[in-house]
Amino acid sequence: MNIRFYNVRVLTMEEGRGIFEGEVWIKGKEIAYVGPTKDASKETWDREIDGNGNLLLPGFKNAHTHSAMTFLRSHADDMKLDEWLNKRVFPAEAKLTGEDIYWLSKLAVMEYLTSGITAMFDMYMFKPEMEKAMRECGFRMVYCESINNFGGTLEAVEADYHRYNQDPERLISYQLGFHAEYTTSREMMEGIAALAGKYKAPVYVHCSETKHEVEDCVERTGMTPPVYMDSLGLFQYGGGLFHGVHLSEEDFAVIQKRKLCVVTNPGSNLKLASGIADVKKMLDRGILVAIGTDGPASNNCLDMFREMFLVTGLQKAIHEDPEAVPAMDVLKMATVNGAHAMGLPECDILGAGKKADLIMIDLHQPNMQPLQNIEKNLVFSGSKQNVKLTMIDGCVRYEDGQFDLGVEPEEVYRQANWIAKRILG
Repeated sequence: MNIRFYNVRVLTMEEGRGIFEGEVWIKGKEIAYVGPTKDASKETWDREIDGNGNLLLPGFKNAHTHSAMTFLRSHADDMKLDEWLNKRVFPAEAKLTGEDIYWLSKLAVMEYLTSGITAMFDMYMFKPEMEKAMRECGFRMVYCESINNFGGTLEAVEADYHRYNQDPERLISYQLGFHAEYTTSREMMEGIAALAGKYKAPVYVHCSETKHEVEDCVERTGMTPPVYMDSLGLFQYGGGLFHGVHLSEEDFAVIQKRKLCVVTNPGSNLKLASGIADVKKMLDRGILVAIGTDGPASNNCLDMFREMFLVTGLQKAIHEDPEAVPAMDVLKMATVNGAHAMGLPECDILGAGKKADLIMIDLHQPNMQPLQNIEKNLVFSGSKQNVKLTMIDGCVRYEDGQFDLGVEPEEVYRQANWIAKRILG
């Protein structure tokens, strides 16, 4: 479709470019024009949207999540991470079917859309069913491989690398990874490293989430998780660490040397009492930091607004510095940095030739007034109530509380509740 947004404020997220009043034109799945108001009478439009002075900006990127864990929302709470995983999560996940993943993923997509999230970096199982759900919803997903000692083979990983990177539209893509150092044998990690070398590909992994994880790795290997994994050749072509809460100076040296990104998950880390990642130190050292919600079992909500506030608020608190990690840095982490961390540079900003993944923020709400600094309003007072429209690949998937996903919301809710009841009792 060809869609014209006019009478809008625009925040492209380009470096050094502030909010301006103008238009954004969509031709098919790409952005064709971003700039001041100009004559559009010679163009043919399927739809022209009067923005009423509201704000357009790139969609948020959820750079670490486990979408189909929606069935565990509010089931396994107030527990330590190792107990949470081994006593509640893993036993329940063992009962999941591909059909379950299909419906549970759709429920997550609905929540992503209401939070202005247009792409997610998902690490979970039953890939074909997830792919089917995402394509039907028109939602952009990057698979992160989650092979570990409990499931998956290197042969399947290599096959998936080819299969899910064949989409020319890149609605679905794939990155190498594995669950974690503590769940994956050395031989398997060396196999992933060999694939990374073969395809010159980055590798992503849960890393240094808890003190116990780090101490256990040091006791077994004499090295911290990032240093140990780097010694196996896993990061020769870059990649990223999910969480990165407990990092040493040696770890920072590896991250900087290998140009790794770190995806911080403040809501999940707080709820599981894992700690607070030192995002300020990362940014000060030039490390690319993105934001993830983690899964809905550990967060429990898939809300980028809450994560953005936690990112900046926690850094100000632990550094006792109100200037730490300002609002624009956080917005960049949630949009531009997330896109680059996930391997989606075509989705980072609003600009001609970029993918038409964008959101409209309703500024005609009390929490957005007065309009003294819209960027700061987004981070410090913004909420899901302000998401008026979410567009992915040039298609409006959510607008004014209504979804366009090819299925009624109540059917998704019914399926999710039936699955949770069947598995959890």
